[in-house]
Formats: sequence, structure tokens, C-alpha cells
Amino acid sequence: MNADSGDSLQRFFAPLRSKMPFLQGSQSSIAIGIDLFMKPTDSWRKYLTDYNEGLGLVYERFVLNDFLDALRRRHQIGSVLEAPLYGMAGVSGINGVIFAQQGVPVTLVDDQPERLDGVRRIWAEELGLPADFVLVPPGGWNRLPFADRSFDLTWEWAALWHIADPAGLLRELVRTSRKLVFVAMPNRLQVGYWMRKWILDREFFTAHDESWTDMGRIRCILEDAGLEIIEEGVLDVPPWPDTVMPAREVLRRLGIHSSRLEARFSGESWQWSTMAYYLGQEPDLRERVMRYAWLDQAPLPWQAKAIWAHHRYLLGRVP
Repeated sequence: MNADSGDSLQRFFAPLRSKMPFLQGSQSSIAIGIDLFMKPTDSWRKYLTDYNEGLGLVYERFVLNDFLDALRRRHQIGSVLEAPLYGMAGVSGINGVIFAQQGVPVTLVDDQPERLDGVRRIWAEELGLPADFVLVPPGGWNRLPFADRSFDLTWEWAALWHIADPAGLLRELVRTSRKLVFVAMPNRLQVGYWMRKWILDREFFTAHDESWTDMGRIRCILEDAGLEIIEEGVLDVPPWPDTVMPAREVLRRLGIHSSRLEARFSGESWQWSTMAYYLGQEPDLRERVMRYAWLDQAPLPWQAKAIWAHHRYLLGRVP
């Protein structure tokens, strides 16, 4: 990002302050906010015990749950491999809960021993659900320890740019599946992606290869491995941009200091936890969250939703 790019972004975001009354009175500036970046952290570690993920992540999980459960019913999915288990922010390794709740065997793979142990604890001690947990070395994504055609569904969610060999993993997802392969990555066409890239989280993009959000590249690798693509589309289309961080952190990084806003997006009144729903502590959570799903559920071509959708996906069938 050069100086001209930074100036352009400041000119773009500055007028928003005059158009959003709830930002009035803030003494900070976007220019200051652009320099407020945290150093990269292992944020996954926090969420192994803190299940307050934020509204956006809870929404993302419920939408994904609906999609995965529909796949299960439509294609008679009887076994599932998620590799890697880490891609979505928030609590790691719980995307497969929707399968386990229906009695479908779930296998989860990771290359980080501490994270894998933490996820194993969540499943055993908190959820009380069975799953198999497999550790691979960081360089082992191109040789998963499973026989050919071991699972009905193999899949990953937003994980390719977190591992050392994304292409190798994609080929392994095809090799180990006997029915379907599902691959999803952040949608780089949507507004929040660019806001995150140039304003909120520049360091992430210096450390991760964003070419793995190119669905054309991913498709070529999957098809070269023998997969037949039967569907493509978008998922996770709420009425807010994808910043991949809680609202209070977005405010902080933009340099917006407002006690009223900080109170609005923190404290006991702003708790959003998928785990609380799974554990029966907030049975109405899904209903409260899914009222925002009107864009996801709208009968529009996926291309029309792409400017706002947070993720794009490919679904393929093994011949």
C-alpha cells in the first residue's frame, strides 16, 4: 500500500463520519486509525476457552450449518473430513458439530498440537460429542494419513491461506473423498475484504498468500485432480461488511473512541456465542441471528450477491 493509496482510503472513509450520526463526537480520525494495528497474534488460543465470538461469526456458523445439513440430507453423507479444522475465526473446530449431532462420524485435522488438544477438549468436555482428531506436520498437507475414498464429504472453510501447501491439500481432499468435495474461501470481491486489506488488517495480508482466494485457481487444481464441479456460489451474506473481527475491535483500529459505541459493542449485553446455543444455554439464539439472513435467502443469482457475500465456494463430485 503506497502513500497515494492511503490518502485515497482516508478520503473515502472520512465522509462516512458525517453520514453516520452515531460516530459524531468522536475525537479520533481515520488517519490515526490507519496506524493502529495489532501485531499478529494467535487469536485462536483465546477462543479455546472464551466462546464469545461476536454476531458476525455466529451468523456465519448458522448459515454454514444450514448449507452443510442440506448437503447431508441431499447426498446421504455418512462420514466427513474437515481439513484443516482452522479457517474460520472464533472458536476453532466446531463447524462439524452439525454433522455429529446427526450421528455422522466427523474427522478433524490440524497441524498445531495445542489447538488440536483444545478442540478435542471442547468436543469431549463441553459438547459431549464424538469425533476423531488427527495431527499432521505443517508440511504434511499433501499426504493426509487416510486411504483413498475414505469419506463421503471432504471439505475446508477459509483455511487454504493458513497452511504451507494449499494445492497439495486440495488434491488430498479429492483423493480421500468418495462423494463430494466442498471448498470455500473469503470473497475478495466484497467491500469488507478491501476494507480489511487496506485499513483494518494490513499485516495479515503481508503474511498470507491471497492468491488462494482466487476461485478460478482453486477450480483448476480440483478439476486437474479429477473432480467434477457441480455447483459454485456464495455463502454468508449478512447486511454488514466482512471485517473478521468484533465490532469493538473495528472501532479501535479505525481510531474511533466513543464510550457510547464501546458500551454498545461490549459487556454483558453484547454476547454472541455459538457454543451457548449448542449447549442449550441460548435456545433462541438462532432465531435472533437468522433474522439478518434475508440476503442469503434471497432468490437472486449468486453473482448478484457477490459484491456483499463474505465467502465463495465450489462443490464438486468425485466420479
